[in-house]
Amino acid sequence: MGHTNDPAVIERLLRTKGRWAIVGLTTNEWRSAYDVSLFIRDRLGMEIIPVNLPGDSVHGETGYRTLGDIPAEKQPVDVVDCFVNSQIVGQVVDQAIAVGAKAVWMQLGVIDEAAAERAKAAGLDVVMNACPAQLAWKYDL
Repeated sequence: MGHTNDPAVIERLLRTKGRWAIVGLTTNEWRSAYDVSLFIRDRLGMEIIPVNLPGDSVHGETGYRTLGDIPAEKQPVDVVDCFVNSQIVGQVVDQAIAVGAKAVWMQLGVIDEAAAERAKAAGLDVVMNACPAQLAWKYDL
């Protein structure tokens, strides 16, 4: 049986102020991560940490190459928001588990059932194939 998103988990993650590492966030304004990360920061009030291969800073926030590169003073990460394709999201989920993240959020179209199960087994909350910006209206955010 596949993963089913829990509405209570979604609402808690969207309402609880925290630190979101946005994996796949780059300076490319045409990518959905660019606008969704602004929504997460400016509308939901979360701290965001860009994570991308070159380690570029985005939206004035310092960027890092991997979740493991995020310094101790920026840990723990509450939510790892995955804007990467399904073929590599498992690696990101494994990094999230390794750094002690509390939740993994896989964006629309990002699906990896095995990675979701690994994250749940490690005690992380999991949201898969969903966008926080599209769900926020349900919770009047």
